[in-house]
Amino acid sequence: MRVRRTAAALTLATAAVLGTTAAVPDPAAPAGASAAGARSRFPTGTTTAADGRTVLTDPGGRTLQLRGFNVDKYDETTEGDLRSIAAHGFTLIRVAVSWTRLEPARGSYDRAELTKLHHLLDWAEKYGLLAVIDFHQDVYGPKFGGGDRGIPLWATRDDGLPFTPDPDDWFAGYFQPAVQAAFRHLYDDPDLRRWQTDFYTRIARELGGHRALLGYDLFNEPFGPVDGDPSDPAVLAASAAELEQGRLAGMYQRLISAIRRVDARSWLFVEPTVLVGQGVPTRLPAFSDPRGGAPRLGYAPHFYDTAVEAGRDWDPSDGFIENYTAAITAYPRANRLPVLVGEWGPPDARTLGNTELVRRQVAAMTGFADAWTMWYWCRGDGGYCALGPDGRPAPGNGPAFGPYAAALAGRPVSESYQDGVYRLAFTTGRPGAPGAGWTDVVLPAGSYPGRARVSVSGARASAVVVEQPGTERSGLARVLLPHTAPDTRITLVIS
Repeated sequence: MRVRRTAAALTLATAAVLGTTAAVPDPAAPAGASAAGARSRFPTGTTTAADGRTVLTDPGGRTLQLRGFNVDKYDETTEGDLRSIAAHGFTLIRVAVSWTRLEPARGSYDRAELTKLHHLLDWAEKYGLLAVIDFHQDVYGPKFGGGDRGIPLWATRDDGLPFTPDPDDWFAGYFQPAVQAAFRHLYDDPDLRRWQTDFYTRIARELGGHRALLGYDLFNEPFGPVDGDPSDPAVLAASAAELEQGRLAGMYQRLISAIRRVDARSWLFVEPTVLVGQGVPTRLPAFSDPRGGAPRLGYAPHFYDTAVEAGRDWDPSDGFIENYTAAITAYPRANRLPVLVGEWGPPDARTLGNTELVRRQVAAMTGFADAWTMWYWCRGDGGYCALGPDGRPAPGNGPAFGPYAAALAGRPVSESYQDGVYRLAFTTGRPGAPGAGWTDVVLPAGSYPGRARVSVSGARASAVVVEQPGTERSGLARVLLPHTAPDTRITLVIS
């Protein structure tokens, strides 16, 4: 059965089936663009998928997939940007914040910066987006050429050691003696640990309870002391393992406890070192969540190919996708953590190899990630921008803008999109158990410029409601299944 509806009729149909009342949104608004959008998609728990991984679930038990982009709050991101992200069918943003900008002097917080952050979260709520706050740093902080990003000067101790930047390789700054010393002091010095804990607690108290706030990415691309020659892969791997099992693990547990003193609702994500991109599995330990009820902890690796980051076109024969997938799957499964890929994407998706890389990354993440945020949302001619100068998906980035199941009434099995045909397979739960309800598939305008057709096999749908994509917004296909036997395999095809 297929029924076409406007956005208003779509909401009324949903309310009638679920036995609730609902406000009728503006039919011209993008799919999900309402204050209730972020609240209805806030994950309150997890379940185990058919392949054994841990996945996010909404209050009704439906499996969630959150997709979106990194944005920058530093006077760049506008309300129009968030409106456009939602209009393209996305539901998540990752917001980089800077300790330097928020607390420029010890104990003195910049009210104007905090107000900007509140405005951004307000816009996210307005357009039905969830937000992850990323405590960001690159090469520690401004003392080492990081502009006004990262850890403030007043929390930087480099022992007077040398720092010589490499204009052709910013990442090499991490191996400079001064930067190594700064990280060692941050991890080890009691007063720096206390100041960092105070900062996290203050920000969590400031933002906690905001309806668009999904949670926090606790420390962007963590790094630390390297004992030996950093050009030796064995030395790097050993140093990363020592950091993750010792200093970094201690920092994460301390920051988890600090945030939980003022915020028991949000999700807290831990990152491994960037060596995961080279196929080196994390050695992070398990973490405890002091909140009452089930833990809300997640794993947030980045998905970057080192050679591509250095400016080369991707070589599909290098084994990067396979090595990365093998490296990141064991830890979240062993610790029952959902996976958010906080950053991914090539510097320029227009080249032949990088175009294939984007396609392969999207396909791979369908199998191991509950959420992802591409780096990043901007218009431009290359340089990581997801959009071209015309505001359309940049050439090569098309797969990131494809259809996907935003909410799934069951446990995922597989998902794919090729040549205009979207396929979703999932298994049902017990009759009457959480997970029943609507399965929602985002239909981007670029993928479905004409009328979308929905077919369901494995069970007869109780209702199928299709909101066709508009010229400036994604559509939505909603499928409601009757109660079926547990573990019934359902296949949904949209063409």
